[in-house]
Amino acid sequence: MTTEKSHFRRIKSFVLREGRLTQGQQRALDTQFPIYGLKHETGRIFNFADIFQRDAPTLLEIGFGNGESLHQMAVEHPEWNFIGIEVHGPGVGNLLVRIEESGVNNIRVMREDAIDVLTDNIPNQSLDRLQLFFPDPWHKTKHYKRRQVQNEWLKLVEKKLKSDGILHIATDWDDYAQHVRAKIIENAQFQEIKEHTDVKTWLQRPTTKFEQRGL
Repeated sequence: MTTEKSHFRRIKSFVLREGRLTQGQQRALDTQFPIYGLKHETGRIFNFADIFQRDAPTLLEIGFGNGESLHQMAVEHPEWNFIGIEVHGPGVGNLLVRIEESGVNNIRVMREDAIDVLTDNIPNQSLDRLQLFFPDPWHKTKHYKRRQVQNEWLKLVEKKLKSDGILHIATDWDDYAQHVRAKIIENAQFQEIKEHTDVKTWLQRPTTKFEQRGL
């Protein structure tokens, strides 16, 4: 575990470019994060039943951006628990604003490095879903080592997913899609889902305004 953590900390998959917080986002961080926020703590293994005050399937999203799609999923699936991780303050603040306005209570938010959270806080074989939507593609060849999806990352994710858990990755960068597919093939513990009615709804993720703009 120590070796895994030191490796991930040496090569970051993100660059922290802090945008400007609006007054609403800052207020939400000040007032709502103490209610809906979780913090990374070395040696603390989360108990989802305690955190959400119920037993329910749990979905973790890494890099939720402004939180638009994660919030929509939580509203549409109140029977699920959702944990969102994002390093950028404005995105975290924006999601907290949405949570406060809608009154949903099945989301918890983290402003942390996802590798630290996965390594230290998420119990093994505890997640029903893990989402990674539109990660930084690091399109230059010399930066491929910074891509989130690597063999070591997949091995860590596999430990945290239940045996029938789903890893859902989306990218609009063709080269990254090929990179992901190659890594999945290398890690035989994952099997590609082609047609499965039980998960069809989950593979139809919400489209954000930024994604729609790109399309």
